[in-house]
Amino acid sequence: MLQDWGLRDARHGVGSVLISRSLARAVLASVALAASIVLAGCDTDQVSLATNAKANQPVPPKLLAAMVEKDMDLQSPILVRLFKQEAELEIWKQARNGQFALLKTYPICRWSGDLGPKVREGDRQAPEGFYSINPGQMNPQSAYYLSFNTGFPNAFDRALGRTGSQLMVHGDCSSRGCYAMTDEQIAEIYSLGRESFFGGQKAFQFQAYPFKMTPVNMAKHRNNPNMPFWKMIKEGYDHFEVTRQEPKVDFCEKKYVFDATKAPDAKRDPVFDASAKCPAYVIPEDIARAVREKDARDQAEYNKLVSRGTPVARMNTGIDGGMNKIFAAKIPEGSTGLSEGAEGTTLQMLAMAKAPGTIPGHVNPPKPNLDAAAPSPQAEPVVAVSAPANARVANAAPAEKAGFFSNLGRKMGMGTADTTATTPPPQATASVAPAAPSTTPPTAASRLKAAVTRFVPGHDKSKDTAKEAPKPIVAAKPAEPAKPDTRLAATRPALKPSVSDGAGEATQIMGAAPVMSSNSFDSRFGAVK
Repeated sequence: MLQDWGLRDARHGVGSVLISRSLARAVLASVALAASIVLAGCDTDQVSLATNAKANQPVPPKLLAAMVEKDMDLQSPILVRLFKQEAELEIWKQARNGQFALLKTYPICRWSGDLGPKVREGDRQAPEGFYSINPGQMNPQSAYYLSFNTGFPNAFDRALGRTGSQLMVHGDCSSRGCYAMTDEQIAEIYSLGRESFFGGQKAFQFQAYPFKMTPVNMAKHRNNPNMPFWKMIKEGYDHFEVTRQEPKVDFCEKKYVFDATKAPDAKRDPVFDASAKCPAYVIPEDIARAVREKDARDQAEYNKLVSRGTPVARMNTGIDGGMNKIFAAKIPEGSTGLSEGAEGTTLQMLAMAKAPGTIPGHVNPPKPNLDAAAPSPQAEPVVAVSAPANARVANAAPAEKAGFFSNLGRKMGMGTADTTATTPPPQATASVAPAAPSTTPPTAASRLKAAVTRFVPGHDKSKDTAKEAPKPIVAAKPAEPAKPDTRLAATRPALKPSVSDGAGEATQIMGAAPVMSSNSFDSRFGAVK
């Protein structure tokens, strides 16, 4: 017990040192910047940057404590991985053993487009692939609180003629081809990137995927036309998985190459050109062998899944991007869109959970996937939000069984259940009413049907009335469901409370930011390196 307390005290001491270093770094930056402003003269843009406290918020205490637990230094290198279907952004950080370990996973508030890479300007696609984020891509003056540029298009994208610009990871939970977090989340992510640059990291790697590159996901999406591209970037995913090291990325012959080194008899390192023929290179045997073994295991599992008839993911139409279920649960008529639904739990249950940051009132959630909710011979709906199992009671239940389900429905409040995120299409709610007097109390099925029909986008209730007029039964209209708390923020404060800590005092610091041009992170922090 004494040893446990001793270890706890030691960790607390190290955590206190990290917190002090984080605060001291911001103060040092302010002092250095104030001095440089005096020397440089009164330039309004530089003064604006120097008074930007958002970019100088310290790393939250809970994240610092997590670093202590995982044997990480405050300023060690980071790596970012992002998954559209799961709507998650991961921050990996290098531990003292030299390998990267997962520090924290952030739910993504909003991303736009479809699963697949960005192809052209204006297609609303969020990019997929491997990108490098240097200090100049960090934007403390973002219109969306804080942001960093993904660096799209990279050399591979340009070789294929892909176009686009200013594809960001930013705050404000609003996306037009970007990855949007809450302001509180991007403040934490920005601070981690800033500290890694202070520690000497020249650029951190940003890996963006359509989904976690597992055999089951590859099997579900095996007929997607993007599969050749996804198999190519999965190789880089596997390199990171087996080594826990940032893979070296090169391009040649319009493809990705990972961890290439010069051949044993070569006198110099290979020179890569994304559009040219690949030079002679080798991949270190230990890495190549580990990747081959992992790929063989994945392929064997993939073959089993396909042979068992794993359903193929439906191609989605009319849905623009996705949203993590924790945010969809907080928005009236919210939907996860192309992101995974709440498996094993409902959005109504998640509505009670605390949101990781402020959700602005202007958030436009993705449309629900009505096709995925429709009846289908496939046993397993995939990719987009699937209809909950209890939605099947919307198909007419025999009159003799109505009593049990009606009582159960009344006890569970089925008539007022939140169905906005898993709305089935109008045809899925059709029912055949049994012959009975009009005084028969409404069944659970008819009550659920009425509730679901009310939330189907674009549904014309007048047509339903016309069609059902000859029927002897009219389902009772349920009471208005309670609106979930949207946590509107009429005026956002200059600083956001920490997502990790829940309270903002420890993460807010008034100070100055470095003097630099908006595209030069090095010049801002060079004075305090």
